[in-house]
Order: sequence, then structure tokens, then C-alpha cells
Amino acid sequence: MSKPFSTQTLRRAPVEHDAPYRAPGDATGLRILVTGANAGIGFWTSLQLAQRGAEVIMACRNEAKAQAAASAILARVPKATLRHVRLDVSSLASVADAVEELGTRERLDVLIANAGMVHAPRTRQLSVDGLELVSATNYFGHFALISGLLPALERAAAARVVMLGSLATLLVGRPRLEDAQLDRNYSAWRAYAQSKVMTQSFGFELDRRLQLDKSRIRSLVAHPGYSISGRTQVIEGINEPRIGKRALALTQGAFTQGKNHGAWPVVRAALDAQAFNDSGPAFYGPRGLVRGGPARTRPASITTDRAKAELIWKAAETATGIRLFG
Repeated sequence: MSKPFSTQTLRRAPVEHDAPYRAPGDATGLRILVTGANAGIGFWTSLQLAQRGAEVIMACRNEAKAQAAASAILARVPKATLRHVRLDVSSLASVADAVEELGTRERLDVLIANAGMVHAPRTRQLSVDGLELVSATNYFGHFALISGLLPALERAAAARVVMLGSLATLLVGRPRLEDAQLDRNYSAWRAYAQSKVMTQSFGFELDRRLQLDKSRIRSLVAHPGYSISGRTQVIEGINEPRIGKRALALTQGAFTQGKNHGAWPVVRAALDAQAFNDSGPAFYGPRGLVRGGPARTRPASITTDRAKAELIWKAAETATGIRLFG
């Protein structure tokens, strides 16, 4: 497999500015990239960050949907600063194109790796690069994107990466990490849950390696709890669940929340001034596990296991052809 780009060692870029003091939750002047920003948690994350003053780069594969999402944000935040870059994280060529475009920007303060497949196909499918589709979308593509954008993040005074974890990491049982692309024993549930174990583990392992490299970047992980469309505000073109889905959601009120609330831990991870106060792992989720206000919480032990993290890291290097911190 050809390499779309390669990161052998991370060269320190000049810092554009010193990190100013910020009030809690203030994102004024921050340049934040959100993948999959046109729907679901990604849309609400983008809206909430725009409301806090961030410049939001909406990385989406469908330009029309990205424009619809941007219009919905501007209707609520007329002075929002929004940009769009085309990105299909399941395609390494698309990732490389996005890196080439975004790498020319003076700095990137936060990269939120949100895009992903929640509803995995019933049978194993391949990406355009011949990789198992769910792992390619949820993990390998973001591994490549982050690898390529580390220099842009280094230009900021205190940048961070936020990976999207999942409650599925608590329920996965025994993952097949030696078979990262599930050539054997594929199922839709296993594909999704295992991809989230890999994504979450990568976020923590990236943070550990960045700290060893004396980088100014930190890597954090957040999960949205049990957030569903049926409990989310209706927004034309963005969230329009059918009546049946909304009715069902009413019966699940005790253990679900809207995706607007599911974005809260992601936004806190992106902005929390206390995030750098310890060595990690830094993990955010709803205070009540499945719902509630954002809080620091404890990740599934499988996602902080160093031996498993090594397997997961090597799987991404093999799949993408990119060697990171090698």
C-alpha cells in the first residue's frame, strides 16, 4: 500500500502565540477541527463551540450536508466563523488531501475526531483502500489524519486531540485485537465495539507517547453516553426523527439523552483548562454514565492496557502505511 504521507519524527513548529488566560468554557480565537460535523454529536459539538467563540473547521464528506449544517449554526450564531473541508475518513486519499489543505493553515488548536459509523453493516465490507470498513472509518482514517496534522497542532501553544470513545468499550467482552480488521468472526456489533476499543485506546496511547516526546499537544477521550436522535431537538435537515422514534424515546427517558447533551463531554474535553494538570489518561463522559452533565470519569480498563495498545497502534501503522513515533 502506498503511503499518502509519512510521519517519522515530529518536528517542532514555531508557536504562533502564547496561550492566553481563558474563562472556563471560553473558546474565543481557537481554531477547532471537527470531523463529521454535519450531523449527530458532531453537529452539536460544532454549534456549542461556535457559541463559545471558536472558529470551527467542519470536516465532512458531503458538501451539501456540510452547508446545511453551517446554515443551521449561523441561524443560531450569526457571527460564527465556519469553514468546510472535504473529508471522508474511510479513504486514505481523502485524508491525505485534507491534510494537504489544512496543513497550510498557521495553526490548529484542537482536533476532534468525531466522524464514525455507529450502525455497522451486517456483513463485512471493505473501504476503497481494501480495509474493513468500520475500523477504517472509526479508527484508521483518524490515525492517518492526526499523524498528518500533528505539525499544525504543534504550532499552537497548548493544542489537544479529542478522540470519541463509547460505552461499548465497557460491553465488548473479549475483543479480537489480533484480528483488528475482523477477517474472521465478523459481526456488526463486534465491528463497532472493537473499533471503539481501538479508537479509545489510541487516544490514551497517543497522549502517553506525546508526553514522552515532550510535545505541547495532549490527547484526550470523551464519550457521549447514551444519546439518541429521538430525544434531540428537531432541526430541519439536521435532526428530523420520525414520530415513532420520538415516541419510543419518551419511554427511554430514564437512561437516554439528546445528542445536544451528548456533545457536552466532547466540548468540555476540548476546552477544559484542568485537562493538562495530570499525566492522564483524561477521559470525559456524562456524570451519570449514560446521561448528565460532563465530568472526568474512568475508562474501561481494556483501553488503558499497554500491551493491547501496542497491538492497536501497530494495526493502524500496518493498515495506513504510516509509522508514527517509530
